[in-house]
Amino acid sequence: MARLNLTFACGDYDRTRALAEGTIRPDGIELNYLRLPVEETFFRMMRHREFEVAEMSLSSYVLSLQTDPAPFMALPVFTSRMFRHGGIYCHADAGISGPEDLRGKVVGTPEFQLTAGVWQRGILADRHGVPVDSVRYVTGGQETPGRIEKAAVDLRGRAQVDRIPEGATLSQLLVTGEIDALYSPRIPSPFAQGDPRVRRVFPDAVAAEKEYFAATGIFPIMHVVALRRDVYEQHPWVAQSLYKALLQAKREAFADLYDASALRFMLPWLNQDLEQAKALMGEDYWSYGLAENTDTLATFLRYHHEQGLSRRLMEPAELFAVEATESFVI
Repeated sequence: MARLNLTFACGDYDRTRALAEGTIRPDGIELNYLRLPVEETFFRMMRHREFEVAEMSLSSYVLSLQTDPAPFMALPVFTSRMFRHGGIYCHADAGISGPEDLRGKVVGTPEFQLTAGVWQRGILADRHGVPVDSVRYVTGGQETPGRIEKAAVDLRGRAQVDRIPEGATLSQLLVTGEIDALYSPRIPSPFAQGDPRVRRVFPDAVAAEKEYFAATGIFPIMHVVALRRDVYEQHPWVAQSLYKALLQAKREAFADLYDASALRFMLPWLNQDLEQAKALMGEDYWSYGLAENTDTLATFLRYHHEQGLSRRLMEPAELFAVEATESFVI
């Protein structure tokens, strides 16, 4: 019997590389893996539904569930997880000596609905006394003018969000002080180039992120894997097949990472960093699955709702194909 041909658009990750290289093949599926930048994948999937399967921003996916019928169905596979304290930047002369000083400031963000921004605003509100509506936000391209929201948002008055001037970029405005701060998943070019006018709000971001995890147990989820709904409805077995393959690929990547014979990545203390991460966060700190991530997902969904992005507070179990959240037992 012929295998089902599916195109999967995703980043180039160690945890998915076995699928890209074909050393792991999902049961019954011939996978055409497209290695694409996340912004391109998200834009093409959200706007044009180009792929049968794609990596997707968690926030964009939750937004899509408000459409009737919802266009996608997700798997509890988290291709991207990342702490985001280190992605909060400010102008050196903006009067920001700590995160609490962001109140009353003008803050840029490429898109208000970005998953990283949802986490950053939520953490600042919960833990640093910066309510979402205490900041005025501006959106636009970080390095190139003209960026727009991938998905329409109606915040119902929860926050003030304006567009930056045509032809401007957030990085430029941060350097000149025309915005006070920037919440972004990407490092702004002036900071990367060592411009002294731009600095992190959390100078020791690693320490802040470790303290956050120790206090909350949350390792923020950024991306899920989503099936186009027409594919899922026609072939519901695909959800379990892909989930199993992606889980196996992640486990193999984990095993390969801890190798002292030759470093897999150009990080001098890779093995020691991995040991420290496991000591703090547990053996399976990059877990897949619903049960293992219910608290993290519930926190994100609360932030998403409080910030006006979702009309109602959703439950984590509503996000995923049931076929990928339970399995047989022998």
